[in-house]
Order: sequence, then structure tokens, then C-alpha cells
Amino acid sequence: MSTSQSPAPRIKHPATKAATPRKLFVNVPVADVQRSIDFFEALGFSFSAQFTDATAAAMLVGEDAYFMLLAPDKFASFTKRPQGDPKRETNALFALGVGSRAEVDAMVKKAVALGGSHALDPHDHGFMYGWSFYDLDGHHWEVLWMDAAVVRG
Repeated sequence: MSTSQSPAPRIKHPATKAATPRKLFVNVPVADVQRSIDFFEALGFSFSAQFTDATAAAMLVGEDAYFMLLAPDKFASFTKRPQGDPKRETNALFALGVGSRAEVDAMVKKAVALGGSHALDPHDHGFMYGWSFYDLDGHHWEVLWMDAAVVRG
């Protein structure tokens, strides 16, 4: 550790799995629910019909992990604070793991071809490779691959 870095935080219960598994729902506002469904389906994502209607779409991103793509009024009903504009400011980065470097490149290129835009240039750390894009509403998505042998330690 260099002298300019702060010490790492202390973790009392390190783990590789959640102590109590939970469902995860990340809620994001989108200008047009159907347009967002079309965009993400073209990138290979699936949606739960049970939790999708004209104001919201439940995009599956993992086992018990969902992105709720919400129409602006629906999103506003969940908070008292004003909505940020994802085309002008970043309040969150959404990182998705894929199986290979080629999958990283393919997803970002396809997202841009579908109307998204490049966020940052690719970054290669040897054991980890990533590239990012902004979706149609300006949300920042990082697509990354990590060498499983290195991650396992």
C-alpha cells in the first residue's frame, strides 16, 4: 500500500456467498418501457411477464436479481427526492459479468449499434477486462470479464 492510500476497511465476516440470500431489485427510470425492453432483449436479457406492465418491466440479470425499468411517474412514486438526469450525471454504475473478453466486446458493440453510446474506453488489467456503454436513457453499464482462476485465489 502506498502512503497516499487509506488502509483497507475491516471486514468482520468475509464470505464468498451471502449469509442470507435475498432477492435484489434495482429500480431505474426509463423514458419508454417498451423501447427499453426492445433494447435489452436485443442484448440477450429476459423479462418476467409476471412483474411487467405498461409502467414497469422486470429484467432478469441473475438468480433472484432484477432491474426494474420504470416509467418516470412510476419511479417517482417510490421516492420523495427529485429524479436525477442520467444523461447529465452519474449516480450509479451497473456492472455485469460475462463469460469472456469477446462477450464484453460483443455486448458493448451491440448496445452502441442499438442506439446506446460509449461510456469509457476498454480497460484491460490482465485478470479482468471491461468496457462500458450508456443505455438509451443514459444509464452507465459496465460489462466485465474476470479470470475465474484469479478470482478464486
